[in-house]
Amino acid sequence: MIAKCLRDWRRTLIWWTIGIGAFMALYLGTYQSIKQSPEIYGPAGLAKFPGALRDLMGGLEDFTSGTGYLQSVVYQLFVPFLFVVCAMVLAGRALAGPEEAGTLELIVTLPIDRRRLVLERFAAIALGLLAVAAVTLLVTWAMAEAVGMGVGFDRILAAHLGVYLLALLFGTVTLAVGAATGRRAAASAVMGVWAVLGYMVVTIGRNVEAIAWLKWVSPFHYYAEGRPLYEGLPAGDYLVLAAATAVLALTAVLAFDRRDVGV
Repeated sequence: MIAKCLRDWRRTLIWWTIGIGAFMALYLGTYQSIKQSPEIYGPAGLAKFPGALRDLMGGLEDFTSGTGYLQSVVYQLFVPFLFVVCAMVLAGRALAGPEEAGTLELIVTLPIDRRRLVLERFAAIALGLLAVAAVTLLVTWAMAEAVGMGVGFDRILAAHLGVYLLALLFGTVTLAVGAATGRRAAASAVMGVWAVLGYMVVTIGRNVEAIAWLKWVSPFHYYAEGRPLYEGLPAGDYLVLAAATAVLALTAVLAFDRRDVGV
């Protein structure tokens, strides 16, 4: 079942890999021109940007340093959300999509354990995302070396692992809601609202006392708080993401097992 899912999704995975890889190559390729303009992209230049924009981009670190550029341009906003959307697409095709199309009803009539079905679909999502992450990691590292960013492979690996875990968590949210409702739109809506609000809480909202405490329920807090590009692998934060993903996967199993498909 896992292999069949990956075969069915192969075109989607290939196009997402190409798209994210091209995005990274394009943006990393401009680093040299950014580095040569410290008056615009250095700390003094970035301080002129509106405060809300700086918060939204994670504080806008010094673009002229390789680490600051990678953090602000690649790993702060754009690449995590590209991976999250990719995970949402895969998870939507795992259960809710086939149920809406009427094909899942045929599968559950076969002598296949429903719990095993959900776990295998989850495993396919995890492996598919892992393939996209592995290829784009190599693209990022190769481009960083080519333009002389001076960021070690271990730091890029740590940041990329965070992107993978973040996307897998949101993909599992989509899977769980799809398993409970059988509706792809509902699953995508729940995931999208949690992702957007979660990001806003840990960026713009971090200086707003009334909502700052909500960072503890935002996956983006555990993704970014450890600053892997600067400080290395934040094992504790990443374990929280992995544990939350496991709980959501179990929720998906239980929700699907107790529901009549197609009703």
